Amino acid sequence: MSRFVDRVTIHVAAGNGGHGCSSVHREKFKPLGGPDGGNGGNGGSVRLVVDPQVHTLLDFHFRPHAKASNGKPGMGDNRDGATGEDLVLKVPDGTVVLDGDGSILADLVGEGTTFEAAQGGRGGLGNASLASKARKAPGFALLGEEGQHRDLVLELKSVADVGLVGFPSAGKSSLVSVLSAAKPKIADYPFTTLAPNLGVVQTAGDVFTIADVPGLIPGASTGRGLGLEFLRHLERCAVLAHVVDCATLEPGRDPISDIDALEAELAAYRPALDADHGLGDLASRPRVVILNKIDVPDAADLADLVEPELAQRGWPVFRISAVSHQGLRELTFALAKLVADYRESHPKPVARRQIIRPKAIDETEFTVASDPEVEGGFIVRGTRPERWIAQTQFDNDEAVGYLADRLNRLGVEDELVRLGAVPGAPVTIGDMTFDWEPTTPMGEEVPMTGRGTDIRLEHNERVGAAERKQARRLRRGLPVDSDSSAEQDLR
Repeated sequence: MSRFVDRVTIHVAAGNGGHGCSSVHREKFKPLGGPDGGNGGNGGSVRLVVDPQVHTLLDFHFRPHAKASNGKPGMGDNRDGATGEDLVLKVPDGTVVLDGDGSILADLVGEGTTFEAAQGGRGGLGNASLASKARKAPGFALLGEEGQHRDLVLELKSVADVGLVGFPSAGKSSLVSVLSAAKPKIADYPFTTLAPNLGVVQTAGDVFTIADVPGLIPGASTGRGLGLEFLRHLERCAVLAHVVDCATLEPGRDPISDIDALEAELAAYRPALDADHGLGDLASRPRVVILNKIDVPDAADLADLVEPELAQRGWPVFRISAVSHQGLRELTFALAKLVADYRESHPKPVARRQIIRPKAIDETEFTVASDPEVEGGFIVRGTRPERWIAQTQFDNDEAVGYLADRLNRLGVEDELVRLGAVPGAPVTIGDMTFDWEPTTPMGEEVPMTGRGTDIRLEHNERVGAAERKQARRLRRGLPVDSDSSAEQDLR
């Protein structure tokens, strides 16, 4: 037996970017071949695409985890790594994407509409791309970025033109079965229908869709019964049709009280898509009243009593029998006319693809603040500094020196000095904490050493060791040894 699933939580992970390659061209009779390390490939992204052949979120219920492929690392001889393949997840028309806080990220309506659920990480640059006048043969490359990881909630809101509402066993499923080719489960006990049934209705010149919404009872808008689970399937409906059981034998039930009870629930429910689609709340949608089961003698008499009062409200009233098919022709053409009028006044949104416009990043877009958990420490936040930290090979001194140059050009060191940072102060960027040592100011010549090394880091290590040694002597009340190697280093 198939299952209908209209709300799931999925965990998507984009592919990681491939690492750049650090390589030097080696060929006979070419001793200075130069760097030839290729760039890493970008990681694959995870995309949601509307497919008209998909009608439920059942696949995501059983397989909620999805991961795109990683980018390949770069190689020597200027060979770039392959880009990771995007993972395309097919979703039904009418799927709404929400984040963990319940905020709407995308409303996927129309075949081919696409949403990027997780962005793939960028590949790292190889040393061929990092070569410059200052570094003619870099002995390092940049690491690839990690792909984006997100937890998303998918909600399916049925895209139907007419929504049938009514108490359990009012005959909604029976009406769908006789107006369309749909074959919903029909039985003589309440709550037979546990999921919306969607059918396609054809008239002489029009085609429209119709859906029954189960489980609507007083208190549905507050979570009673199944109403709260399925009220969202009415959000996109152009016309709401009250299906009233005129043959009910339950005490205290009559068509007028049934309609009033459900109208109160519709008025209390606030669709989340009003602002985006301009549909208004459910209370503002066109109404039709369908008096069902008039093939029963007592039901026909009751319909005669309530029809004038319903007509005073300005709602079209139709007397039908889903069993004998009485009145179905008039009802079908009337619904087609209402749907056509609605389509004319509310053009159907065209299929749209997500347009990604990269956000311009300011060169000075970072902040430096005191670390509340570490005395004398600082925290640097910003898109670029955090990304640069993730790209750096910290076991390579030349790569660390390149990182220091980038942070210096961005203005991080100047900001640390302005805030009173002293050498050795713990500075946190992203997930990395290090003892800050001022580097050689930009614009000065940096003596080049062997590949993978940086003379400034060696100097900072010697000076830092000397300062720590002198500080220990001062704390112990010992005189500073002016002839010590540490003092010589400080000079």
